[in-house]
Amino acid sequence: MALQKRRLGRSRIRHRRSAWAASFKKPLVNSCPNCGAPKASHRVCMKCGYYRDGQVVEVESDLEE
Repeated sequence: MALQKRRLGRSRIRHRRSAWAASFKKPLVNSCPNCGAPKASHRVCMKCGYYRDGQVVEVESDLEE
């Protein structure tokens, strides 16, 4: 089994770790199948309140005010 000859420096380890974690910080944006508004994936739509097949949250519309 191979062994390292020298210890990796802090800078090299932290740079690799931060570059790997940067790929997870971008939110995935899809369109809502119900109303077509942009929404984050695996989240309730903020425009219509739907998630997957049914309405989960009641959303107050601006027209009622």
